[in-house]
Amino acid sequence: MFARMENAHTFFRFYPAVSILVALHVVIWFTFFLRIPIAEPLWEKMIGFNAAVQNGEYWRLVSPLVLHVRFEHMIINSISLILFGPALEKMLGKSKFLLLYIGSGICANIATFFVLPAMYSHAGASGAIFGLFGMYGYLIVFRRDIIETQHARLLFAVICISLFISFTAPNVNMVAHLFGFLGGGIIAPFISSHLHPHQPFLLHR
Repeated sequence: MFARMENAHTFFRFYPAVSILVALHVVIWFTFFLRIPIAEPLWEKMIGFNAAVQNGEYWRLVSPLVLHVRFEHMIINSISLILFGPALEKMLGKSKFLLLYIGSGICANIATFFVLPAMYSHAGASGAIFGLFGMYGYLIVFRRDIIETQHARLLFAVICISLFISFTAPNVNMVAHLFGFLGGGIIAPFISSHLHPHQPFLLHR
């Protein structure tokens, strides 16, 4: 179901929102890795930092979604987006998909602001990625007419494993993962009401 068979051109044509988000992950990471002169001041202005949000820098609730400190973190989030994003973008359309993705990420970062200490800083798209899982969770439970049984079982296993890792792995923003997931589940019914049983959960092949 999540095997990607498109070439790069076809993938971008079918899934422009996913493609642009992944490109932002990669390009921005390499901008910082290569230490381009603008990178350091840009990083300082974009990274999630609770004390700065408290002082009115509310853009930091959004900007961390395209930042990653470690290469492996960026790769894992980008691969997750490539695997799990296309079906939702196809189903919802790019505008509602971006609403889900960015809205879930904001929920995750707001929760991080309220739950974690003022000096806590963070970066990464994981909260938004978990928002996609929250949407899938909603479909599994409440829209069985949309998502096929074999797909639902696979997604349920992926969600359980991802949440387990969030609670057990070291140096993980568990708050962002959990509230990104909840945010996606809360947003889901508002953006999926137009879906009908004749719109099956299938991917381009």
